Amino acid sequence: MSLQNSLTPAQIVEQLDKYIIGQKKAKRAVAIALRNRARRRALQDDLKDEIMPKNIIMIGPTGVGKTEIARRLSKLANAPFIKVEASKYTEVGYVGRDVESIIRDLTSVGVSLVQREMRDNVQDKVHKIVEDSLLDLLIPGTKKKRSGNSTDSPSDSREKMRVKLKEGKLEDKMVKLTIESSRSPVVEVFSNTGLEEIDFQFQNLLNSMMPTKSKNRKMTIREAREILIEMEYDRLIDMDKVASDAVKRVEEMGIVFIDEIDKIASRESSSGPDVSREGVQRDILPLIEGCSVNTRYGMVSTDHILFIAAGAFHMSKPSDLIPELQGRFPIRVELESLSKEDFYKILTEPKNSLIKQYIALLETEGFQLDFQEQAIQELSELAFLVNSKMENIGARRLHTIMEKLLEDISYESPSKAKKKYSITKKYVRDKLSDIIENRDLSRYIL
Repeated sequence: MSLQNSLTPAQIVEQLDKYIIGQKKAKRAVAIALRNRARRRALQDDLKDEIMPKNIIMIGPTGVGKTEIARRLSKLANAPFIKVEASKYTEVGYVGRDVESIIRDLTSVGVSLVQREMRDNVQDKVHKIVEDSLLDLLIPGTKKKRSGNSTDSPSDSREKMRVKLKEGKLEDKMVKLTIESSRSPVVEVFSNTGLEEIDFQFQNLLNSMMPTKSKNRKMTIREAREILIEMEYDRLIDMDKVASDAVKRVEEMGIVFIDEIDKIASRESSSGPDVSREGVQRDILPLIEGCSVNTRYGMVSTDHILFIAAGAFHMSKPSDLIPELQGRFPIRVELESLSKEDFYKILTEPKNSLIKQYIALLETEGFQLDFQEQAIQELSELAFLVNSKMENIGARRLHTIMEKLLEDISYESPSKAKKKYSITKKYVRDKLSDIIENRDLSRYIL
């Protein structure tokens, strides 16, 4: 993608605003980081290699949009993206996944992304080939020249059958399809220390050694079409090119979002379950500094992968991370807690707001749900109140409140004679006021 075709920082923030309320500082930081990647790709090779990504660390309570910002950013960039939790990894030598598996997983995501794009490019060609293959199954031999004095030529019969096939009139018709399959057994290697690549390589070796066998299966046209489509995609798409393109895209555009990085920050205690925290940090450090990781698709350099870390830092602070790791996250943004006004905007403004989601879900059963303005204001105030009295879980509080509010309606809507209901301020108070006032009860429900 050229610099002219990539989004400007202002356009990136505008797109993020459609889904995420507030957090202007964090949006600006990630927008600049994304634009800088496009700027770097426009440079000459000698200078391009010298410019390293400016990794970002987001600091803020849960539920304020840290993960959503990173996820939406990857979609805007059409880049390989993976979200991992730092607490799931262990220092080399301990039982658990090692940090290099982050890059292996990211590369697999990149392969899927490139493969999907290549499938889209040949989709029309594949469907045309499969259509002809299905006609060969339905009326074998129609490609041969007409012989005799038949009034209806094979080509005419084929075209008539093609029309029926396109109209979906032959979906349940049975045909016999020849499928080639390998007789190699499925072998899985269970390991927590990065040996999962052995499974893939060993399976490929067995597949190359074992002969294939043909098997005739009777199935419907609908089933045969799906199998033939996959067979044609496998034939037309060069997986070596997919792998090389994916590795290049991961190296140039990959984004790794490391959540809960505060959970591996060193604390005063250096014994017990915390013993490997600093070790995990030291294992992550080479990935962020830049190294080469061996994957099933080849060596992947992490020099220009963008790392975005996030953590609430309730029990620790960013300075508790080892100094070398702190230095690799030069951009720090602090996300703000959500206000009552933010909750109102979250409920109403985003394209995927909770209110729009619930309305759309119930519309599938012909049930019309309407939220009055005062009811939305009340929901916003209650969410803010509960977060201030108990654990602050940010926008996730709205999920629990909305689910409890609409529990009866969701349960009864299929059998209700009245297919329209308006959510009023009184309804909100009737459903939620007792729970919110009873702190012991609300601790379990909200």
